[in-house]
Amino acid sequence: MNLNATLTDLIAQTSLQVSEQQIEKLVQYVLLLDKWNKAYNLTSVRDPQDMLVKHIMDSLMVGEHLNGNHFIDVGTGPGLPGIPLSILYPDRNFVLLDSLGKRVTFLRQVVYQLKLSNVTPVKSRVEEFSPEKPFDGVLSRAFASLQDMVQWCHHLVSPTHGVFYALKGVYPEEEITQLPASISLVDSNEIKVPGLTGERHVLTLKRND
Repeated sequence: MNLNATLTDLIAQTSLQVSEQQIEKLVQYVLLLDKWNKAYNLTSVRDPQDMLVKHIMDSLMVGEHLNGNHFIDVGTGPGLPGIPLSILYPDRNFVLLDSLGKRVTFLRQVVYQLKLSNVTPVKSRVEEFSPEKPFDGVLSRAFASLQDMVQWCHHLVSPTHGVFYALKGVYPEEEITQLPASISLVDSNEIKVPGLTGERHVLTLKRND
């Protein structure tokens, strides 16, 4: 089965509204990732069909839980969840932050080839990055712990309304108990990713200060 048909079938199992043009861009992204992965080792997922489930759908399903227009994806790696979300929401802006040059080089190529005007790849360590204005939301799929995420990204969110979105597998009960008093868990949603076995959760955290 071709990638467009597979992705169309997966999306049909959700409530997501995705145009044919967006599906085409998501597939182009997978093809670029597959091509660059051979030389750059960007992801451990090797099969493009698996990428559709583990990377594309896993990222897109987070979208309905996001509020705001100005996001940063920290430790984005090859652009996850930032690139799929930027294709799904062309009116929202995404900064994709990674400290590894080869990943940022790949992201710049993706932005160029897919003509993504709402994506800005940035090479920087998260604690050294100073945004021009704070973000509505910090996205993270890769941080080791919630505690690390809120500590290192504290300066990135708007103090009035900014939140942290942590993408997790199994519900991280222990990590939640270790959060500092300055951070509250405001929402937790289990997301169902078509074709994916295992739990996935989106946790929404905010600053109390």
